[in-house]
Amino acid sequence: MLNSKINYIVSGLERSGTSLMMQILINGGLPVAFDESRPPDEHNPKGYFELAGGKIINHLMDGTFDMAAHTGRIVKVTAYGLKFLPKGKYKIIYMQRNIEEVLNSMQKMDGEIDKERDRILFTKLDKFSIKLMDRNKDVEYIIINYRDIIDNPRAEIEKVGNFLNEKFDFDKALEAVDSKLYRNRAS
Repeated sequence: MLNSKINYIVSGLERSGTSLMMQILINGGLPVAFDESRPPDEHNPKGYFELAGGKIINHLMDGTFDMAAHTGRIVKVTAYGLKFLPKGKYKIIYMQRNIEEVLNSMQKMDGEIDKERDRILFTKLDKFSIKLMDRNKDVEYIIINYRDIIDNPRAEIEKVGNFLNEKFDFDKALEAVDSKLYRNRAS
């Protein structure tokens, strides 16, 4: 069982594999907080596994998200939202993915984007988020690369288990990894 005095977060840029990590944790039997406000679609056929339809950042920004109500459970907060987390102890699983893959996935999901501009913005956001976690003495984090999960899922899932200091069902967790859903590979 996760420590009820710690806030557990899965984070990373949009389209970096945060939903996959949430699926891994759910399959493994860990307590995860999400609702059905954003159903699965062709971009995330297994689901998004988030609260408030992905609008959790808005609630964090205006101070209306009750983080204390979710201690001991894992919550998905994309990278930008890390800036607005309330005071507290955190363990964060931070997902990273090749920026070209992130941009390709965003373009497929949202239509035409300005890749040159967005590459700069999202690279800065990624670096900013890691510095933010580095500077906060109440944050422990691990960085997990999306491609590494696809290429060597058992080793990456074991890293997550060790980081969380939790035993969970690795075989069930492995079932969440579906290499057929890795559709936006960088060349």
